Amino acid sequence: MGFNLKNLLKAKERYRIFKEQHPKMISFGRTLNRHAVKPGTVIEIKATTPEGESYTANLKVTPEDVESLRMFIK
Repeated sequence: MGFNLKNLLKAKERYRIFKEQHPKMISFGRTLNRHAVKPGTVIEIKATTPEGESYTANLKVTPEDVESLRMFIK
């Protein structure tokens, strides 16, 4: 599996679109990076469909997660 520049450029464009459409999520991520994300932090995400079904997941942040989040959310 090699490096694919085309996919990287697509991902960059999708990230740009996501930032434009969901600025509060990017702001939230930046706030977490600055103040709250450290190993042991639990991040929970809940999604509710238009029909009212809910799905929840969480993760306990590891040191590697902190590094990844800091790379992706600046």
